[in-house]
Amino acid sequence: MSARMEIIDHEAVTPHTAQQHSTTLGRVYAIARNAFREALRDRVLYNLVLFVLILTAGAIFLGELSAGQEARIIVNMGLSAMLLFGAFISIFVGVGLVYKEIERRTVYAIFSKPVGRGEFLVGKYLGLCLTLAVNTFVMGAGVSLALIYVSGGWDALVTSIWPAVLMIYMELMILTAVALLFSSFSSPALSALLTFFVFIIGHFSADLKLLAASSKGAGAKAVFGALYYLLPNLSNYSYWITPAANGQKPAVQLMLAALAYAVVYIAVLLAVATLIFNRRNFK
Repeated sequence: MSARMEIIDHEAVTPHTAQQHSTTLGRVYAIARNAFREALRDRVLYNLVLFVLILTAGAIFLGELSAGQEARIIVNMGLSAMLLFGAFISIFVGVGLVYKEIERRTVYAIFSKPVGRGEFLVGKYLGLCLTLAVNTFVMGAGVSLALIYVSGGWDALVTSIWPAVLMIYMELMILTAVALLFSSFSSPALSALLTFFVFIIGHFSADLKLLAASSKGAGAKAVFGALYYLLPNLSNYSYWITPAANGQKPAVQLMLAALAYAVVYIAVLLAVATLIFNRRNFK
């Protein structure tokens, strides 16, 4: 009799649970879609992409001035510009994702519906990540077309740059999560400043480790060691810009490890952001 009751209870709970998950995914998808549309309506995104394409055209001109180095200059300048302006999009659009909704008081209407604050943050984050994916693809396509143009046909470096483009996109995803975390409890100006500091320091993670090892004081060693482990190691992602200009690609295992690191780090950041955001009072 008890075994029969357990089967009945399981059959009664499972569809409800599945429906609940489906509803949650639907709400997250709706928020992500709206965030994507809002980001596309922001003219700064188009201006940044246009600027990168112009910069790539400038790289073609500079490459023509240095015999035999056209392709390498285009890849170095194009990917560096992609990282730089992608970071600007992640920071300045990312810190406004939550603030704009609070400023316009649309959060009251959103949270009056069956929408959790965690769903709201994840949806906003995924919407901006989708926007970054579109922009990153356009920038990568611009660099590829520039390579084909200066080579007068297919260039082997075209296939070498896309793993580096993917690594840059992973870094931008981490940076977006950092911006979203700071924006969950701080003003846009302070959030942008803190995220920019993380972006800069994250590219010097190896130096932080060396400082922690070489510091004589226990306090300094603890501070540098904590920064090394707490802040994201972004240098692993942007490192592949120069090798890509020389036709080198990261190993598949390395890319999978970088992806796993990004996913775990982003999940932790979003979880912390949700905990902080749940404590905010909008009344």
